[in-house]
Amino acid sequence: MICVFEILDLIMNYIFFGSPDFAAIILEKLINAGFIPEAVVCNPDKPIGRKKIITPPPVKKCIMNKVESIKGKIKIFQPEKLSDIKSQLSDVNCQLFIVVAYSKIISKEILEIPRLGTIGVHPSLLPKYRGSSPIQTAILNGEKETGTTLYLMDEKVDHGKIVSSIKYQVSSRDNYESLMKKLAELSAELLINFLQKYENVRNYEKITGAPQNESSATYTKKFKSEDGYIEPRDIEIAQKNGGEIAIEIERKIRALNPEPGVWTVKDNKRIKLLEAAIIDNSKLELTKIQKEGKKPIKIKNPLS
Repeated sequence: MICVFEILDLIMNYIFFGSPDFAAIILEKLINAGFIPEAVVCNPDKPIGRKKIITPPPVKKCIMNKVESIKGKIKIFQPEKLSDIKSQLSDVNCQLFIVVAYSKIISKEILEIPRLGTIGVHPSLLPKYRGSSPIQTAILNGEKETGTTLYLMDEKVDHGKIVSSIKYQVSSRDNYESLMKKLAELSAELLINFLQKYENVRNYEKITGAPQNESSATYTKKFKSEDGYIEPRDIEIAQKNGGEIAIEIERKIRALNPEPGVWTVKDNKRIKLLEAAIIDNSKLELTKIQKEGKKPIKIKNPLS
């Protein structure tokens, strides 16, 4: 008797594009559900940390940690430019590409290689928060609700027809990492449900979706280190008087850690602001910081 895992392994051949933790969480769940990709396309290994140790991206680590019977089935491509592997992508026998937080631009020519097209995964309720930082932006803006969307990719950014989506109620305690993990889990559920609709390879139909409402589209930006800077005077006001400035700083600390980080300067030294809370209804309380050259520490107000 063929087990369910073996059946699922046969029903959908796809290539997975993605590199960071968000993509790795999704890939892990797809593989555990029996949907093993023919190949994975991720960023090249790169030096990490002070010692510049050459480190593979999380998606590659996900595959490397699998048993040989699984990882031996998966080709790994790590091109600097996608055009370098176009012929190899065409040679892989697959019906679908799945793209999750893949940082490189994918040309229309490559998107259209698979017969069923390319499904993109975006952690927002499209067309809201298109672009590179939907999770951080949702926290910064104090959103009570966000979600994740599957859509048919075209050459425009996060623009194609919506295949499915699911909502998530944002907690006031959600930071980037907690919200990222939850949206990754929901994205995996959406993908698994979608793939299970195509159980019979002989009866694949063209994937359909609903056009996005362009009048409702909003865009996000890639955050840089300077976006995480907070004036010392603003921190003092937020701690003493509270109000909107306290709420904005607390959201920034939840949204922009660990990257690009939130920081201030005191006595000409950089201090990372890692965790905070709103107390006494509206005042800012810093609860975890890291002084330049030191380890992170738990603190109580004021910043010292």
